[in-house]
Amino acid sequence: MKIFTGNSRGGISSASLIGLAVALALSQAAAVQAAETDDESTEAAMLSEVVVTGTAGGAAIKKLDASFAITTANSEEITEFAAKSTANLLELVPGVWSESSGGVSGANVFVRGFPAGGDAPFLTVQLNGSPVFPPPTLSFLENTTLFRLDETIERMEALRGGPNPVFGSGQPGLTTNFILRQGGEETEGAAKFSTSDYDLRRFDGYVSGKLADRTYYMIGGYISSSPGVRDAGFSAEEGQQFTVNLTKEFDQGTVNLYSRVTDDHGTWYLPQALNVPGIDASYTQVGTLNRQRQIIYGTTADPQTKTIDLGKGRGWDGSISGGSIRLDMSNDWELVDRFNFTSGDADTYGLVPNGGAVQASAFVLANPGQVTGPLTGQATGNAIAGTEYIQQFGAWEVLKDIKSFTNDISLARQFGKVKFTGGYYTASVSTDEFWSLGNTKYHVVRQGGEVVNGIACDAPTVDGCPTGFNYDIDATGDATTSALYAAAEVKATDRLTLDFGVRGEKHEIEYSVDEGLDGTVSKVVSFDETEISYTAAANYMLTDNSGVFVRINSGHRMPYFDDFRDNYGAFQDGNMLIQDVDQYELGYKYVGSNMALYATGFYTEVDPSIFVALSGSTPGEISTNEAYGVEIDGNYYTDTGFAVNLNATVQESKIKKGVNVGKEQQRQPGYQLRVTPSYAFDAGSSSVKVYGTFTMVDSRFSDNGNTVTLPSYEKVDLGVVVGINDALTVQVSADNITDEQGLTEGDPRNPAAPNGRFILPRSVIVSIGYRF
Repeated sequence: MKIFTGNSRGGISSASLIGLAVALALSQAAAVQAAETDDESTEAAMLSEVVVTGTAGGAAIKKLDASFAITTANSEEITEFAAKSTANLLELVPGVWSESSGGVSGANVFVRGFPAGGDAPFLTVQLNGSPVFPPPTLSFLENTTLFRLDETIERMEALRGGPNPVFGSGQPGLTTNFILRQGGEETEGAAKFSTSDYDLRRFDGYVSGKLADRTYYMIGGYISSSPGVRDAGFSAEEGQQFTVNLTKEFDQGTVNLYSRVTDDHGTWYLPQALNVPGIDASYTQVGTLNRQRQIIYGTTADPQTKTIDLGKGRGWDGSISGGSIRLDMSNDWELVDRFNFTSGDADTYGLVPNGGAVQASAFVLANPGQVTGPLTGQATGNAIAGTEYIQQFGAWEVLKDIKSFTNDISLARQFGKVKFTGGYYTASVSTDEFWSLGNTKYHVVRQGGEVVNGIACDAPTVDGCPTGFNYDIDATGDATTSALYAAAEVKATDRLTLDFGVRGEKHEIEYSVDEGLDGTVSKVVSFDETEISYTAAANYMLTDNSGVFVRINSGHRMPYFDDFRDNYGAFQDGNMLIQDVDQYELGYKYVGSNMALYATGFYTEVDPSIFVALSGSTPGEISTNEAYGVEIDGNYYTDTGFAVNLNATVQESKIKKGVNVGKEQQRQPGYQLRVTPSYAFDAGSSSVKVYGTFTMVDSRFSDNGNTVTLPSYEKVDLGVVVGINDALTVQVSADNITDEQGLTEGDPRNPAAPNGRFILPRSVIVSIGYRF
């Protein structure tokens, strides 16, 4: 069944192929022109760019010398992108499909065809080289929820595959490492105020400088408030963050300490009715008339009630603190220790659709036994017309108190042409959770539509009515990971470099769940397994500014608490919950006088994959998945001020074994294309940069059965930055200027329901900044 309009997935359409081919042809033409242009400063900057992610001990290497696919974005590029969330920024990374349509938190991030039903099970977010939270995903919590962008970030590095299975947390998919600004000899900083057409009020700032001899500081943060891009009618998005970063340099090395305190939340945007006239990407069901809801939880013998505020949405109230010690010792020895401690609350409140929307008159005719009187609004008392649409929504509450501590210590030694590194990574994680899912009531389907009175038994009750779905849990868990790793880099010739890495990881879980809140622990987990991961690569420099690499790796996604709860039978019958991941990569890289091009071919196999549509329901599909494709990351510059960035991914992602063999993996676009041209010029004493981004996304399937098609779409963004003088800057960013109504997902809990989640609607942000 296809409930959405648009082209079905029979492969890449001819028009889309033509568009992609034209873009690639233009890129090649640009390469020819670039060969005739001599801009030594641009070329030198691109040739000397360094990265620290994906290397043993976080050692800095030139990006051109890296034997893995990594994308970088500096503070200027991050500012110009004007991301509304951390997940939104990941659209800059080839090979990544980021669904940031859920709001400031609650994204879904897919990597290179890795199978997933939601959240971000193959994404790790790092701060200064340490994971902010070792589990890439817990239910209702993925890593981007714990991290907010602001002016304190100097740059981002995003590594796909490569040596990920060996270093850090050992998660084999995508690692995004955010590097904080550091202070220097001179005092400098910035202050910026932003507003928007959706009544955003935000102040950002940072200042850095010298505290004492060889001791430096950076402090900064933001305060923000708005009703949200989808107007909730109240301050639905509110947050503040404060970061401090201290650095001490001495003859033998460097010590760095940082702490980031965040309290930020926003409305959780969910799939919405697609069969109701007037409902589009600007709609949100949460509003003043319904944000306060009483929920019932517990057993029928001892029911409990509480009132929750759905306006809190999803967010993070906690801290991320850590640091590093880097010591350069005698005889070419180097010791590096990186550590991080995260603690806080990551709670979720939302109105979750339960089935499709129907007209009130049709509902009354079809369900006379449930109608107890005239249909009226609970908050206003107004009559509900028969032509109005009504829909069940569940008031969900998920409370998570999380903590984690990680430490990664490594010792490196140079032996002639061989550099050897040995290390020990350890992580401890704890979670204390309370869930109440369900609590459904009929609402009027309109912006902030209220609860409908006059319908009985539409929510879990204790008076003998059918209760429908309700899932309440109280759970607590602890996880410990210990890993030894070793890596070697061999300079075989002047142009050929080989690198190898191996990791032995011991993963332990202790977890208990009270399902139903009846005081009985229904599921108990004691898990202890060890796995070996490895990677090997060869990097050959064809010239001083071009090269190729080939890499193989084999890693694992280790299970965490939700994997056991949702798949308890699989755990009891034998451990099926460790996902084995094999990846193969072939890359080409080139940096010329005005051009940088990185292209990576990849093949990935993940076995097994267990997809569960809804916690508390029957475990779902078990399968083996594969994906192959090409990522392209290209930049072209001229000395006349014109530049263009090309970010493209073409892939095939299939279910290889198990349920739905031969079907495409859900929510994985066959192609993505982002082209960003820009033009910088002087206007009198001012500087101006105009830029725009054209995005094309292929159609996808909403489910693994490929029964629901999500249409392809195109999106256009525009921006301009005006440097009035060396200090004062004005930026205008317009997102989705054509107000494209693209869909990122259907209804993951009920694929047959005519519901879907739109990309964010058109919005404009204006910022005025001052640098000193």
